[in-house]
Amino acid sequence: MTFLAPASRARRAALPVALCAGLTAVLTACGEEPPPDPDAGTNGVGKLSATAIESKARAAAGGAQAVRLSGTLVSKGGTYELNMRLNRTGAAGSVVTRTSTFELLRVGDALYLKADADFWASGTSGEGEERDDSGTGAADKLDDMYVKVPEDDPSYKQLRGFTEMNVLLDGLLELHGGIVKGDRSKVGGIRTIKVAGGPKGEGGTLDVSLEGTPYPLRFARGGGAGVVVLSDWNKAFPLTAPSKDETLDYGRQLPRTSD
Repeated sequence: MTFLAPASRARRAALPVALCAGLTAVLTACGEEPPPDPDAGTNGVGKLSATAIESKARAAAGGAQAVRLSGTLVSKGGTYELNMRLNRTGAAGSVVTRTSTFELLRVGDALYLKADADFWASGTSGEGEERDDSGTGAADKLDDMYVKVPEDDPSYKQLRGFTEMNVLLDGLLELHGGIVKGDRSKVGGIRTIKVAGGPKGEGGTLDVSLEGTPYPLRFARGGGAGVVVLSDWNKAFPLTAPSKDETLDYGRQLPRTSD
């Protein structure tokens, strides 16, 4: 009978243990999954620099034919809550201010405004004088009817500004300050990458789609000047002038629409 020295027996006993430990490590390593690729299944825009992402978003918006814009804009003239569908030839939607609510419809250069009787009865004239009660009957007739805004009316330019796709997008998508790349997020269930003006977004923050065309999907203006969501990119919508039965002539300068 052969006897092993204690040291030999210890080495032989340790061998299976070492093999098992090594095998366990291999199996464990094989079972580990690599960290998920944040750009998997995206349009790849997230890999670009902040300035390149902004450029892609602006180019996508510039090439689009239609968009829905909803949200709040704050300016020196007041606070406006917009829900507008816009294309290159016109727009349709609503505007809400602190004191009034009205709808706008533009087909080419023809601009129409629709509001309730209170809007027409409580407005002020161009000279700042309150309208008298004699206008109440006319206001009732104008309730929920379209009024064509004369192009020489002081309100025409301001109201048309709410319906101009290129004007709104050019003004809204501008970031101020050094552009930095932000976190990934989602807007309406769509994955996005943020780019911002300044390290804290003080010059605005833009969410750009990581799915399909890199459209801008959300813009937070700097200084708390409002947040808008951009959706329904390139989706066509009907845009026709109202019929004569839906239209009345106001006959004088339109009420002011600012706060």
